[in-house]
Parts: sequence; structure tokens; C-alpha cells
Amino acid sequence: MTHVQVKDRSFPHRIGQAAVTVRGAGGAPLAGAQVTVEQTRHAFGFANIGFDFIPLANGENTSENLQRRAELWLDLYNTATLPFYLRGFEPERGKPRTEQLRKTAEWFRDRGVALKGHPLVWHTEAPKWMLGLDQEEVEQLWRQRVRREVSGFAGLIDTWDAINEVVIMPVFEAEENVITPLARAKGRIHMIKLAFEEARAANPNVTLLLNDFDLSTAYECLIEGVLEAGVKIDVLGLQTHMHQGYWGEENMLKTVDRFARYGLPIHMTESSLVSGHLMPAEIVDLNDYQIPSWPSTPEGLERQADEMVRHYKSLLGHPAVQVITYWGVSDAEAWLGAPIGLVFEDNTPKPSYTALHELIKGDWWIQPTTAQTDAEGRFELTGFLGDYRVTGPGGSGAFSLSSSGQAAGLEVTLA
Repeated sequence: MTHVQVKDRSFPHRIGQAAVTVRGAGGAPLAGAQVTVEQTRHAFGFANIGFDFIPLANGENTSENLQRRAELWLDLYNTATLPFYLRGFEPERGKPRTEQLRKTAEWFRDRGVALKGHPLVWHTEAPKWMLGLDQEEVEQLWRQRVRREVSGFAGLIDTWDAINEVVIMPVFEAEENVITPLARAKGRIHMIKLAFEEARAANPNVTLLLNDFDLSTAYECLIEGVLEAGVKIDVLGLQTHMHQGYWGEENMLKTVDRFARYGLPIHMTESSLVSGHLMPAEIVDLNDYQIPSWPSTPEGLERQADEMVRHYKSLLGHPAVQVITYWGVSDAEAWLGAPIGLVFEDNTPKPSYTALHELIKGDWWIQPTTAQTDAEGRFELTGFLGDYRVTGPGGSGAFSLSSSGQAAGLEVTLA
């Protein structure tokens, strides 16, 4: 019996083993047959933002440059975050850009990409047209917004950052907005309840994240208060923008451990590593660092590639982590103008792209491999949890490896 094995087997909680029985169209086992086995998707969420491809999905920009960027994106990631910042999504009252985001979501779905909407409630990027409205009307408008998006995109986008950066929400002073006064008047937990309860009512099957960049004990206290208030959190989101330098495996995993103690899945919702000089350590708010040009450097490119590999390996090794979302594939229009992309603006891959691709689609992936079934039509598989395809005499079939350790047996019928 042929044993098909993934190269890197050092993450046992991410890997399953199974004896796969291959059957023909009539149902009989295909004994002694040559088949091709290949992986088609990881169960783990290798994610990135999909903002760049809104114009492509809507036919507004079908340039060769953007299509090439999409090819690079799709060859590495299986999960996309789409932007639902209300200021941009509904720039005029009553005129949301629903169809534009729907077409984008459908474009990704048709390419096998899972989706998350970001965010339903946030003080930053709140629409200017709400300024001057009384608080009760503001609250009702946000409740309606949550229900509208969650119900309207149900079945297409069923995972949402329900509310973003609540720790700072009542004391945010960088710009005037309608959410901060509401949070100050009614409290953080009230705002979280608003987002979670309305979203859950709109789609009972939704997966909702509480997401924050403030990973201090203040976030832990907030989580505990929310759980004590009876709010059901599905996932905890942790932002880790590292413009000032990689935190290192030890510090990163200590941080994850602090939040994993709540027994909830962890999504690393916003990760970044720079390929140029590091932002000065004395900068408190990353948004305060505004410079005209922030180029990559030879040393920075090498450092980013090394840190990318270390970052992903360490987080893949933590059983609570389900998704890692990197914040941009290209330097084009990167947040703060920082060189955080994995490809340059002209789509030339950086060393970080190559290094990460060698992990996700190399060491952690089974490329098309020939297997010989035994007398009972079986071959053995040791691979990362996810989806697989078998092709052989008479057609092809698919199956999923969904549990770590030794599976009792799986079957696939070729058609």
C-alpha cells in the first residue's frame, strides 16, 4: 500500500492520518490502481485582506498588473477579509455599496476563498453624515446596519469582526465620530452587546469576533466582563502589526497563551512585518508615523523573510490559533505606506513571499503525487487537515481530512 506523506510532520495537531479507500463509479474498490492524490485546500486559515481586488471583481480595473497580483494572492491564501468600514461602504445615507462588495465576495467565493467582513461596528471610519444626530438615532442606525449586512450577506459572508477596538472606543480622540460618545455614555459592554446581539439575530449561524489591537490586561478585563454579561463570543481577534519589529516567538506565544485561557479560538486578525527600516520604538500610535517614503532595504528584505517563517511556524504550533491574517499582499497602497507587502508594487515577489509559499504550498502541502492502491483499493495518507482530490481510472473524487491523529478510514468514489 502506498503511503502519501506531507514533508513537514512537526505539527501533529494540524495533521491527520487515514487509510483512503478508492471506489469506482459502480462502488467497487479499485484494487491495484494508479491514482493521483493532491491537496486542494488547508483547513487552517491562511488569510490576507482582499481590498485590492474590489475593482477587479467589479470590472473597474482588469489591468494585467492587478490580475497578476490576484494570481499571487490566490496561490498563497485561502481566506479573505473584506472592508465594510461604514464611511466608505455607505458614504451617503441610504446608499450603501452593497452590490460592489457582493460582487467582490462572489469573486472570491468562486475561487474557493473563505470570507470575513471587517468590521460591523467601529469608531474610526464612522460616516460623517451621522454627526449631529442624537445618540438614540445613532444607536438605531448602527443596529440596522449590523442586521442589514449580516442578513444581506448570509451564506456568502458568515464570519464578521463584530466590533473593533473597543478598549480605546470611549476615549478615542483622534477624530470626531458618533461611536465614541455613544460608547462613553452607555459603556463598552453595551456596544459589544449591540453588535453581537443584532448580528446573531440576523443570522443565527454567524461566527462573530471581538477584535482589538490593545492586547494589554485591559482587553482581558473587557473579555471577562463581556463573558460575565452572558455575551457569546465565538472567536477572539488579536492584532499584531509589527512595524516596530518582530515580537519574537516567545513574546508572541505568551500573548496568545494569555487569551487562549478563555477557551476560545484565536484569530490573528492583522499581522504585518516590514522589509525596510523599523518604526522608532518611541512611537505610541503607529498612525503618528508619517514619512514621505518608506522603502525596502536589502537587510530588511532578508529580515522580513526570516521573521515571516518564524512567525507562521510558531503560530501554527499553537493549537488555539485558527487563522493568521496578513495585512496586505503588496506594497501598493499598504497601510501607513510601510513596506509590509510580500510583493513589490510591480508584483515582483519579495523573499518573504517565496519563503512563505515554500511553507504553505511546499512543506505543508501535498502536491500531485502518484499512489498505488492495494488489493482492497486503499492507500495511506498523512497530511495537513484540509481538502484533497483523487484522480484515477474513470474520473476523480474529493474528500476531507478533518481530524488530527489516526482516522478509522475514509472513502472516495471516482466519477
